[in-house]
Amino acid sequence: MATEEADLQRTHRHPIRTAEHDRRLSKRTSFWAVAFAFLSLTALSTAPSALYRLYAQRDHFSSLTSTFVYAVYVVGVVASLLLAGHVSDWYGRRRVFAAALIIGIASAIVFVTSKSLAGLVTGRVLTGIALGAGVATATAYLSDLDVDPAGIPTRRAGIVSTLANVGGLALGPLVAGLLARYEPNPLTLSYVVLLVALTAGLLAVLASVEGHAAARPRPAYHPQRLRAPAQNRSAFLAALTGAFMSFAVFGLIAGLAGTLLADSFHHSSPAVTGLAIFLAFGTGAVAQTTTTTWRTTRLFGAGTASALVGLCILVASAWTDPPSLALFLVGGVVAGAGCGAIFRGSLATVIATSSADDRAGALALFFAVGYTGISVPVLGAGVALQFVSPRLTLLLFGIGAGLGLLAAAPILVRPRERSRGGHASITGATGGHASDALPAHEHTGRQITNPA
Repeated sequence: MATEEADLQRTHRHPIRTAEHDRRLSKRTSFWAVAFAFLSLTALSTAPSALYRLYAQRDHFSSLTSTFVYAVYVVGVVASLLLAGHVSDWYGRRRVFAAALIIGIASAIVFVTSKSLAGLVTGRVLTGIALGAGVATATAYLSDLDVDPAGIPTRRAGIVSTLANVGGLALGPLVAGLLARYEPNPLTLSYVVLLVALTAGLLAVLASVEGHAAARPRPAYHPQRLRAPAQNRSAFLAALTGAFMSFAVFGLIAGLAGTLLADSFHHSSPAVTGLAIFLAFGTGAVAQTTTTTWRTTRLFGAGTASALVGLCILVASAWTDPPSLALFLVGGVVAGAGCGAIFRGSLATVIATSSADDRAGALALFFAVGYTGISVPVLGAGVALQFVSPRLTLLLFGIGAGLGLLAAAPILVRPRERSRGGHASITGATGGHASDALPAHEHTGRQITNPA
């Protein structure tokens, strides 16, 4: 009798949950649905970078205003990361990511319908908020949906996260630039395409399974706290340094490529601007996905060297007579590959020290520092353009970024945190040990992934 009563209680307790599960996509299909939605969102975030010159011509504003428009987007990203980037640890991944996609859809609608500078600023702010809420959440979501039997995120999760994140950042300007070059209404069609993609992505995410259940009881809300973990503090700070420096170089290309190419190289086509941004971010993604077995010290060392060489080529391209577009593109490729390696090493360090319960919060802080790096130096360069020539601005930026990379190199290449046994280590939340002496796939603890 007691057994029959227990069976009846179980039957009464679970039918709604089972029916809901049956209506949802499989875990594997959900993984690819989230990846597609993530790619669409990141593509939207960089698409306007190829169109700033066209906006300036339409609305008659200066390069300083273009820099301001770029900056308000980044402010939206950082604010959203600090206020909402970590809340999927409490509310669940699907709910928070769906909200981010809805805000992204709203921003695309603003871009399509608005014909003024105020609309451009509003659209960029909304895009920043959507990306800030979505980037850490989607990265954690993909890690949750693709784990091995021990619950450790697989290498595929890291590679797909990288391609969705940085690949989207690369594709957005390329698609926008090409459509602007060959379409009669250059400031509309690219957003219509992205609006359709985001809507399809939202519907797919709503049908997906949850990756991380909501916390019970739910903690009281608080913004992301800016603090390093108690353990591995020096390694974590090195990761933040790597995020700042790599994003600073990416920011130069994403924020000022259009102005530099038009004023110094006399190439004002949005397709050329989109190509330059695509090559830099695209090679960054390639560098991350082809170095999955490299230890972090090797990533930081090779990445710093490549970034420095790329910066030198970028600066030299503007000082040749005449300025060389080919050298500019090559410099972006070399610098992008180096920054991609630095960023992957930084992300590996952060992921290695986070658990499923605090992963989104750690990523939110990491991306907030990165997006600060992508904005502050570019704002300085935008102000400098009002007083000096574009090629001198590029030289000053190259010197500043190069000195920053050189100063950060000792921190990045040899971050040390002494364990009780006297060895340098990164200890993950699962109790594993990720030594610099081991490649990523041989770590005995949490698998290191590279979402960006």
